[in-house]
Amino acid sequence: MSEAGAAAGPRVGVGAVVVHEGRVVLIRRGKEPMYGRWIVPGGTVELGETLEEACVRELREETGLDVRPLELLTVFDRIDRHGDDVRYHYVIVDYLCSWQGGELQAGSDALEAAWASRDELKDYDLPPKALEVILDGLGRAGQRAG
Repeated sequence: MSEAGAAAGPRVGVGAVVVHEGRVVLIRRGKEPMYGRWIVPGGTVELGETLEEACVRELREETGLDVRPLELLTVFDRIDRHGDDVRYHYVIVDYLCSWQGGELQAGSDALEAAWASRDELKDYDLPPKALEVILDGLGRAGQRAG
């Protein structure tokens, strides 16, 4: 295995589908993995931190927003292989979150940050899994509001 972290095992990450007034928060990654891609904000869980605490912290760091996790949306693996080598392996836990305050801004690991409506998502070239989770989150947020 070529990456030191991968040799030790998978890392746990969290992501947040933040829905407010029918729009969702997206960030454009400022570092690997997925540098330059638009995705939902999130990051890795620190030792001693719960998944929901990590979600709240990462959102504040990456977007300047205060959020409240509402429900689990999905858990999935993101594995990058090069031949027989594993470059990285993340187990990602995505939450539906509500906006509690703050002004959206690109923070620590983000090149850009944006609020996007369902109709605008096509303009962001999102990875298929991110688009799937975002659409699920928008649907669930609509059910909660209705």
